[in-house]
Amino acid sequence: MIIALRIGLALGGLLLVYMGFGFLTDPVTSAANFGIAVDGAHGLTSIRADMTAFFCVSGACFIWGAWSRRSDPLVIGAALMLVTLATRLVALSAYGSFEGYVPPMVVEALLGIFGLIGARVLPEKTGA
Repeated sequence: MIIALRIGLALGGLLLVYMGFGFLTDPVTSAANFGIAVDGAHGLTSIRADMTAFFCVSGACFIWGAWSRRSDPLVIGAALMLVTLATRLVALSAYGSFEGYVPPMVVEALLGIFGLIGARVLPEKTGA
């Protein structure tokens, strides 16, 4: 079960890094896939920097935590996913639903929950 959790967290991390790389290399298309219209150099810079940082750092935290069996990066990655999920729930209640709103929320919930579970069970206990 531990191996499956580590693999799942690492694969989730790879997915996030892949998405971040998309924002780095093609911010206009990646932003459009998120329903964001990019206008001018300011918008391109903001999307490229902010979204790349969010996805790559959260993905790196999951990969690092799963690989090294450390709880601290997993907690950071889980916190990023759960804050995003909470914000989506607030926005859903404020603006209503739209086509395709469920899959990102499911991914965020799963990564957040599994990140917290991994932070609890993966670190090896040493000494006593």
